Amino acid sequence: MDPRTTKLLAWLDARRDDMLDLLREVVNIDSGSYDKAGVDRVGERLLAFLADHGVPCHRTPLEAVGDILRFGPEASQGSGRSTVLLMGHRDTVFGEGEALRRPFHVEGARAHGPGVADMKGGLVMNAFVMAAFAAVVPDVPLVFLTTGDEEIGSEASRPHIEAEAVRAMAVFNAEPGRASGNVVNGRKGGLTYHFDITGKAAHAGVNFSDGASAIGELAWKVVSLDALTRVDEGMTLTVGLVNGGTSVNTVAARAHGELDARFVNRHQREHLIAEIERVLSVSIIPGTRTSYRRRSESLPLAPSPENDALTSRYIATARDLGLDISAEFTGGCADSGITSWAGAPTVCAIGPVGGRVHTEREYIETPTLLQRAQVLAATIASLG
Repeated sequence: MDPRTTKLLAWLDARRDDMLDLLREVVNIDSGSYDKAGVDRVGERLLAFLADHGVPCHRTPLEAVGDILRFGPEASQGSGRSTVLLMGHRDTVFGEGEALRRPFHVEGARAHGPGVADMKGGLVMNAFVMAAFAAVVPDVPLVFLTTGDEEIGSEASRPHIEAEAVRAMAVFNAEPGRASGNVVNGRKGGLTYHFDITGKAAHAGVNFSDGASAIGELAWKVVSLDALTRVDEGMTLTVGLVNGGTSVNTVAARAHGELDARFVNRHQREHLIAEIERVLSVSIIPGTRTSYRRRSESLPLAPSPENDALTSRYIATARDLGLDISAEFTGGCADSGITSWAGAPTVCAIGPVGGRVHTEREYIETPTLLQRAQVLAATIASLG
């Protein structure tokens, strides 16, 4: 092991308790995706920590969601891939008051609390790795980008992620390590659609034929969209929310639905967009009309030689440090799909190992907070 890697590992090892303390602080701040103030408070805490370690920050204010924070050297205006990008989102799926109701706590070797795995553990890991490099190897062009709307599709953050991705020679996304201990080398992409159907109200008994049922049209669309599912190919469609009508004895004048679609590659994405919009554009019941909009999109983390090479390097480094891990595919979406789509070599789920995310039983394995920080630092050092 080269001397700088040894120094990085020792620097992190000496601060294992500090890592847990910072994790406690950020977990105990509510930061649901629509709680901009809370998401920004988490960002302020990270900013203060990294400022104390001499790491500069550029802040991009956003109106509706958490601001973009970019830690590290000033962005280069030239072409070419020269930076190493660490990513993490500050928003969680939990509402206001959740942190007060069940604050951060440790039971045995596990830490619990809202967002402790997804992904405040990864944020803390990234922050300490940034601080370690600032102290030990300050010439490495290391960038930490943290955003505030990943759980709702990263619509506002995506241009900023893409801008960093085109400058990156390697991207490490600090989503939680799988419960198996593995990292992720493949993820599905996703699309969501909202659609509204208008029909014509009529009394269900007196003048039924004067009506045009928006719910009837909705039912046809649900069945037609569901028929696009190909589980064995990795394509799934679910209309997860529906609503409509005014009373049981009235032909429904209004209905709406919300669709989630998942896919694994570019061809499937194009196919699904075309087929979904074909179904939503056609009206089977005369007198009904449908409007729709695509609400969000997450891009897939698809296998590539560059992604595979970076993942293999990370796994080999972990094994050199005594951790036997591998890589696996998951159906969930993440911002790693955006960077991979932009051509940046990307590995995902390199954060602390955890599980039961998005539930009250969410946890991380506390020893892995330090372990994963050291594997990440050693992998970055090995990139030369």
